Amino acid sequence: MPQNTFFKASLGIIMVLTMIYLLHKVSFIFNPIVTFVSIMIVPVSVSVFLYYLLRPIVHLLDKRKVHRVASVLVIYLAIGLLLTLFFLVIWPPLRNQIQEFINNVPALINGLTIQMNEIQKSKYFSMFDSDNAQFTSKVTEYLNELLQTISGYLSHFISFLSGFFIVVGTVPIVLYYMLKEDGKISPTLVRIIPSRYRKDAKHVTEEIDNALSGFIAGRIISSFLLGVLSFIGYIIIGLPYPLLLAIICAIFNFIPYFGPLLGAIPCVIVAFTESPSMVLWVIVVVFVAQQIEGNLIAPYVYGRTINIHPLTTVVLILIAGEVGGILGMLLAIPLYMIVKVTIVRIYRIFLADKVEEFVD
Repeated sequence: MPQNTFFKASLGIIMVLTMIYLLHKVSFIFNPIVTFVSIMIVPVSVSVFLYYLLRPIVHLLDKRKVHRVASVLVIYLAIGLLLTLFFLVIWPPLRNQIQEFINNVPALINGLTIQMNEIQKSKYFSMFDSDNAQFTSKVTEYLNELLQTISGYLSHFISFLSGFFIVVGTVPIVLYYMLKEDGKISPTLVRIIPSRYRKDAKHVTEEIDNALSGFIAGRIISSFLLGVLSFIGYIIIGLPYPLLLAIICAIFNFIPYFGPLLGAIPCVIVAFTESPSMVLWVIVVVFVAQQIEGNLIAPYVYGRTINIHPLTTVVLILIAGEVGGILGMLLAIPLYMIVKVTIVRIYRIFLADKVEEFVD
């Protein structure tokens, strides 16, 4: 019997690999699908993030007997007011800071060079290595490249905002139907599954929904509060471009483990062009903000621990960053949650008994 099970498993693996090979040979057939997915992945991802953030408000209004359509329209009105406030109050200084940063990249690079030369002349630095000129030039070169990269990202960010019509035109429609049909989406998906597996499919959708709800809503709220704390700290210490750098920290905080480090790098570079003491103050602000967010805010916002091993998280983010850049790093953990819940349930349904039988 074990031999028969092994033979069937081997045959199944061979069939799967053969199908993957054949699909690779006719990949041109799927080019339109790939194009469609590449266009829709950003608006759909934004819609899903906003859906899990706004769904508790819809449920609260449902308890007050407010009609679902009216609830969604009220939420849209509130979002419209917040966007109007953003473009009237926040966007003008943010746009000016972005443009000023891009224009001042040569001056920032010059400031980096001056600071590195000052450090090179200090007696503390000369104690480590007498031949430190090459080291200094290498560090300056790397920092220059990093500043140029950041400037390029900001330039792309402005052009991305100017070509935001697809997202602006798609997200409100997708989000409207997701909020309006909340509670009907999962049953619709379950009805597609054969009747004998519908009970398990229902458990899978519930587990995925709970995992995504806790992670996405928690990340959005905690990242926003971290950005506010960082902005206040940067204003207090007098760091240039405080609003821009605080938003960068908040966005990168969506990425577990690597996010806070990536978000702090631009802040440290800008601080280094001012003075070494400013770098120390920035590190203090980043450390304090991260401690408040991680120990006081996040436990209350998440409500429960996301059960993912830290090593798994690191590997996922590294691979996703290589494949999909920043967007891949942002979507890595939610996609992993979906795949993990689905595979675990499939394993329990189809393979658990057979594996135990094979081992025995």
